[in-house]
Amino acid sequence: MRGIVALLLALGLVACGAPPEPPPPPVPSPTVPATTTTAPSTTTTTAPAWTVGATPLPRRPDGFGQIQPTPAVLRDRRLPTKDLLPPPADGHYASTVSAVPADVLARSTWQPACPVAASGLRYLTMSFWGFDGKPHTGEMLVGASVAQDVTRVFGQLFAARFPIEEMRVTSPAELDAPPTGDGNNTSAFVCRPVRGQTNWSAHAYGLAIDLNPFCNPYTKDDLVLPELSSAYLDRSWVRPGMVEAGDATVRAFAAAGWSWGGAWREPVDRMHFTATGG
Repeated sequence: MRGIVALLLALGLVACGAPPEPPPPPVPSPTVPATTTTAPSTTTTTAPAWTVGATPLPRRPDGFGQIQPTPAVLRDRRLPTKDLLPPPADGHYASTVSAVPADVLARSTWQPACPVAASGLRYLTMSFWGFDGKPHTGEMLVGASVAQDVTRVFGQLFAARFPIEEMRVTSPAELDAPPTGDGNNTSAFVCRPVRGQTNWSAHAYGLAIDLNPFCNPYTKDDLVLPELSSAYLDRSWVRPGMVEAGDATVRAFAAAGWSWGGAWREPVDRMHFTATGG
């Protein structure tokens, strides 16, 4: 009997001391591939409000473009200025007067047949405020005798923050280009005759300036130039860049001895300031 008990005790001790069987390895969870969500691109290309010179107009018998209603985007025109020269670094008015550099003369409308010699012209750079509210630097060719007067007048326009869309030298290609009726370049020297005539314009001597032509159209009979600018014939709706009788712009030019074509009876040339009266 004692032998049986001892045997049972021994078997119990062995059973209690044996290590338990290891649990089965965990079954791995199925791997779910990560999902990458690509957000749609938010980069958009904004089309320009208006591309100047992009759409030629049908011609009238007199060679000008057909007069058409002003596009809605140009009825209160405030297009940004494209910088051709570095803008004034400090935001203050600056100007230079020099003989016309050869490369500038080559891209201008000057030719030996013009009524003024190249030596009788001056190349100006002048600060101006754009319709975008930023200062810019423009260029202009004028007669040598009026160069200092012109830089002084534009200094006054800058002080008054009168906006100008662009100010650059007119190129020969522009004289022969199809009419688009949307130009607004402020310029002086252009070697051309008076509109509709054969005698030289005051512009051909560098003694006249057209200021914001689109905002200050030329009119004669049924002709409006630029051809898309008819909305600016309503002078009761005063918009930036317009020249008004007796305003600071007219007074500044008058102080320099220049007259304004907007005061003429026929044609009415609202853009035109001249040192010769014509």
